[in-house]
Amino acid sequence: MRYLPLTEADRSAMLETIGAPDVDALFSDVPEEARLTGPIEGLPMHASEMAVEKHMRRLSKKNLAASDAAFFLGAGAYKHHVPASVDHIIQRGEFLTAYTPYQPEIAQGTLQMLFEFQTQVARLYGCHVANASMYDGSTACWEAVAMASRIARGKKRKVVLSGALHPHYAEVVKTMAKFTEDEIAHASPALQAQPDNDGLIARIDDDTSCVVVQYPDILGRVTDLQPIADAAHEKGALLIVVNTEPVALGAIRSPGEMGADIVVGEGQSLGVGLQFGGPYLGLFAVTSPKHVRQMPGRLCGETVDAEGKRGFVLTLSTREQHIRREKATSNICTNSGLCALAFSVHMTLLGEKGLRRLAMENHCLACHAADRLAKVPGVSVLNDSFFNEFTIRLGTDARAVVRTLAERDILAGVSLGRLFPNNAELADGLLVAVTETTTEEDIETLASALEEVLS
Repeated sequence: MRYLPLTEADRSAMLETIGAPDVDALFSDVPEEARLTGPIEGLPMHASEMAVEKHMRRLSKKNLAASDAAFFLGAGAYKHHVPASVDHIIQRGEFLTAYTPYQPEIAQGTLQMLFEFQTQVARLYGCHVANASMYDGSTACWEAVAMASRIARGKKRKVVLSGALHPHYAEVVKTMAKFTEDEIAHASPALQAQPDNDGLIARIDDDTSCVVVQYPDILGRVTDLQPIADAAHEKGALLIVVNTEPVALGAIRSPGEMGADIVVGEGQSLGVGLQFGGPYLGLFAVTSPKHVRQMPGRLCGETVDAEGKRGFVLTLSTREQHIRREKATSNICTNSGLCALAFSVHMTLLGEKGLRRLAMENHCLACHAADRLAKVPGVSVLNDSFFNEFTIRLGTDARAVVRTLAERDILAGVSLGRLFPNNAELADGLLVAVTETTTEEDIETLASALEEVLS
């Protein structure tokens, strides 16, 4: 029996209260061509459980798994080796408690893990304090923008986004800003060896609440953030730095060292597999203690009980589930706890030296790949600097090349035409990512296939 508690009168009263003429108006943001007007064509109205299972198995065989191909995809989601011990440890009884510790006194394992996780993220980012994680990197990016607006007390509403910020992150910021008074100043990236930092700085004015940059950026470029931080601070704005590849911070300077006020990012690379796009892990940290109370989410802290024994507590919870909605910094209701645990376990197993070795292995393999691909006729490497991801130009539409190579079980990278579909100047760009899972044979396979396709 369907559970439909509302009458037509109830619906009419609700629509009248919110000022909507009908239910369809609630879906006005969904393009008409994406809305269903009836049953899905070609899908049977019913089928047996066994028939559905058989059909789904047939569909699954159409997938090309990352482990079954020469894999060079990146752009914010990276294929790294996750030790089997990570999965073993996160299933231990200490962590199989409630998914979020509403009663901290009975979730000490979870709280201690989150405390250690926060410490690891803060050290990785070069910041004073980190929170107990967010949903993913893109939503963490928006929460940082909203936090900067709160710190500015609404007196500054301009948000300057770097053109080299991941376009999906930029779209999340623009989408959320529809419901605030923030003005988003955005630009498109240019296919050049170094990002246009001077152009970015020129867009910062007295009305700017924050500047958002990516490090390394969407084209894989690594740049000194200090001049941007100085320019932002001169105008009373905050510098927000987005990092989508935490392994990179085992080899390059942390954003906090270069003047970042808020550092956010995606933690998927450590402990969390690709998993068809999620769930992932948002990281969030600040450099100044005075900004801690404006952070979204939750913070765990260490204390002692009445008997002097070490214990862990929820030190700060500024989310609406714990306090009045109008006092909350965010409507985030939980965190990616299991992913945070996997991140922390993987980071602990690596240690500082292990992370640095992993980073150097990634970089060395990427350098080898860039050198080899640069020898392919028609291919040019854009970057002067990069970590494990760089951009090449093919002289032809990269999307067509990517599709052709995928048919040969080579996932050649992410075409910039896919990331920036409205910018024809980027159409021949291909973003190539290389990690420790990439072999020299994979690199040679890609290079040879490009030589054949581009000839």
